[in-house]
Amino acid sequence: MVGMTAPRGGHRRTRSAQQRYRSDVAAYVAAGGDETVQRVITAVSGLQRRLGQWYARQLSELELSQGEWTVMSRLATCEVGERLTPTQLADATNIAPSSMTHRLDRMSERGLIARDTDPENRTRILISLTEPGWQLFTQAVREANLVESDVLAPLTHDQRDELATLLEICIAGLEELEEAEAADTAEQEP
Repeated sequence: MVGMTAPRGGHRRTRSAQQRYRSDVAAYVAAGGDETVQRVITAVSGLQRRLGQWYARQLSELELSQGEWTVMSRLATCEVGERLTPTQLADATNIAPSSMTHRLDRMSERGLIARDTDPENRTRILISLTEPGWQLFTQAVREANLVESDVLAPLTHDQRDELATLLEICIAGLEELEEAEAADTAEQEP
């Protein structure tokens, strides 16, 4: 069985997260991966997976689906006074507009979002977060911050700052790579 060892005596012992991490890195390096790259990517991936499990439990306790959370967080991070159309939200969350309509219906019934007619284009609907929606968003962020702070507790403030800076550099590099790929694709189109 993957992740289990069977010591003498027939008892099974689960490998620790550190043992799984070292084993995974070793396998990726044996397959030709660069060790430093694999250490970073495997650690980030493992951290994301473990936090993802916790976030899923948290959202369930808050009676929110992952999709509703995505909409809520997108609305919460809008500029002050900015409202989004259902199509913009569908694009931002990578789902079909019809699925977004159903998601917004559920959120509206709970009083988490408001739907208003665009005064400049009466055929368009604008979505915003309501005060109860903002309160639920704030509650979720504060609860998550407690767990996230525990995860980062072994690091000093300076180490956290350095880690954030390094990850921000990686994110910027990904954005540059995506832009270059998009430009290459545009050049290749007839």
